[in-house]
Amino acid sequence: MSNTVARAQGSHNPWQVTSATIVRIDREAPDVSTYELRMADPVQAESFQPGQFNMLYVPGIGEAAISISGKTNDGLLQHTVRTVGAVTAALERGGVGFSLGVRGPFGTPWPVDRLRPSPSSTPADRRDVILVAGGIGLAPLRSVITHLIQHRDEVNQVDVLLGARTPSDLIYASEFEAWADHGIRLQTTVDRADATWSGHVGVVTVLLDRLAIEQPESTILMTCGPEVMMRFVVQAASARGIPESNAWVTLERNMNCAIGLCGHCQLGPEFVCKDGPVFRYDRISTWFHVQGL
Repeated sequence: MSNTVARAQGSHNPWQVTSATIVRIDREAPDVSTYELRMADPVQAESFQPGQFNMLYVPGIGEAAISISGKTNDGLLQHTVRTVGAVTAALERGGVGFSLGVRGPFGTPWPVDRLRPSPSSTPADRRDVILVAGGIGLAPLRSVITHLIQHRDEVNQVDVLLGARTPSDLIYASEFEAWADHGIRLQTTVDRADATWSGHVGVVTVLLDRLAIEQPESTILMTCGPEVMMRFVVQAASARGIPESNAWVTLERNMNCAIGLCGHCQLGPEFVCKDGPVFRYDRISTWFHVQGL
């Protein structure tokens, strides 16, 4: 961790709102866009870890918890957003030049530290990594992919399995070639094909069922998408020999305060905003199977 990141996290005031300006918008899918924000405090753009989220605040409308999907080389913070509510609709209406407030970053990150090999390890000891995403669930995993590209020599095989409703719902398509250039294997599937689609059609777990997994006991699985999808992904991974203690999920619940104070995001004894949003699956599996909790 850099001194800048450590300093930012050590002095983090969860109630402090930092101003930001939208400087670029990339349309990823019909209802999904990536917003690049220039932060008034540049340190805040450096302080996030893969898997964390920010609270985006639009004055007079409210806040929404949005995963941080990355950071550009010139320090712009990226959030990939589906337009589904008042706050996200305000961002879309505001466009480039729109000003908003940002609180964060919040939450526990993906376990990228577990991927770092020990000094005495050999290439054969390094872990394989499988990332499974459904639709916009790729957004919280995108920063993991960036991390793996930057530390490609620390892991062995990296597989990204991506499912979407239709071909037009596949986000970050412009980055797929660059991922492949760094030795990341990507497989995609859609629920409904169109006339242009020649790839796989079906649920994303079928891709996992067919995947060659050479060392399941040490493979790390990270998945994000609808909760029912993640349950089946972990079940499929377990059937292939990947321990549930090696599987990590990220949850999206109604997070209003981001610090475990309001209780809106409680899941059993856990608060998704501060104990998550990333959880090791065996830690929450009991509650994860309770419908409507």
